[in-house]
Amino acid sequence: MYESMGIDTEVYAYGKSVLEELEERFRAVDETADYNQLKVLKAMQECQVSEACLLGTSGYGYNDLGRETLEAVYAKVFRTEDALVRPQITCGTHALALALMSNLRPGDELLSPVGKPYDTLEEVIGIRPSKGSLAEYGITYRQVDLLPDGGFDYEDIEKAITERTRLVTIQRSKGYQTRPTLSVRQIGELISFIKRIRPDIICMVDNCYGEFVENAEPGEVGADMVVGSLIKNPGGGLAPVGGYIAGKRQCVENAAYRLTSPGLGKEVGASLDILRSFYQGLFLAPTVTASALKGAIFAARLYERLGYDVVPNGSESRHDIIQAVTFGSPESVIAFCQGIQAAAPVDSHVTPEAWDMPGYDSQVIMAAGAFVSGSSIELSADAPIKPPYAVYFQGGLTWPHARFGILKSLQTLVNRGLVDRSLLKR
Repeated sequence: MYESMGIDTEVYAYGKSVLEELEERFRAVDETADYNQLKVLKAMQECQVSEACLLGTSGYGYNDLGRETLEAVYAKVFRTEDALVRPQITCGTHALALALMSNLRPGDELLSPVGKPYDTLEEVIGIRPSKGSLAEYGITYRQVDLLPDGGFDYEDIEKAITERTRLVTIQRSKGYQTRPTLSVRQIGELISFIKRIRPDIICMVDNCYGEFVENAEPGEVGADMVVGSLIKNPGGGLAPVGGYIAGKRQCVENAAYRLTSPGLGKEVGASLDILRSFYQGLFLAPTVTASALKGAIFAARLYERLGYDVVPNGSESRHDIIQAVTFGSPESVIAFCQGIQAAAPVDSHVTPEAWDMPGYDSQVIMAAGAFVSGSSIELSADAPIKPPYAVYFQGGLTWPHARFGILKSLQTLVNRGLVDRSLLKR
């Protein structure tokens, strides 16, 4: 079957040799998925999810049992006081913007102690001027870069905190950077440090790509808000849209009033016919995330053995599903992404090209032949076309599909002469 799908004997054999090194890693991934599956199931049972919860509402959405129960389930899963889980939240960037804009006021300052945020947040904050940014509302921003080894610069963080600092944003995943992803333990240590200086500072964690990778979530280590997208890990590949904000009741309430209207908050927002996919997606999320995680580990080891820089490497602990591979040339980045696209169940016949995508400061190529447009829990890859020419791979609803996609990316590089076949015999 692999041969019929365009994978030659040498590439297949190389991939098989890589897999033999990963049995123990994969066993640990399955143990985490087992724990998280029971955690989700326990939350659903304790909240008494019923068949009626799977039905939607229309119009204003008053007394929406399914919506209210789902938000109670999310609060239990993420160990927070409350949660806002809505299809009206269009994406991860929207969820983060909503959390920021609802909990900051003119004259406040936003601090990032983990360096530059993800590209699309630059316009939200106003680092790059944009209509409706925080900067236009008189909210200032400062950041403290990570140390060269990826650690926190505690000395400069303390100096950066002033009486105007209202909210600290902590991006768990690497974004378009090659820094290590932050573990829940590291996030907890950073939050504890900030709270010792100013207990009233709101600590928000961008949890995108990190849900269910570990046994714990940032809400368990002091985060006031945990924010993410439903077309990533927690949607389990079934949620067609949506985002969540889980955290302290006051923070979530503020976000709800911003999402709908002052005076309305969480009481309105029809769920239409979407709740079944939200519930079932969350139920499947731990095992779907495990499949994506296995794909990331496999990709790391496969390309590491070929001599490429990978973050994290094939043996490091994992704290999100993203795998960065630095190729050093635009041709290799494009070939990798086109290989991933060719492995897709949807639009495999389409050839992705780099383009000027809204919200980014350089051309970006994206491979995402997905059932849900733009879903990055499905097999996908993207990269900005700029030095150091690194590609970011993630997703895979099933481990067999993730494995095939990675082999297809390598086959594309080999076919174009960008990877020497002799390297496959290492």
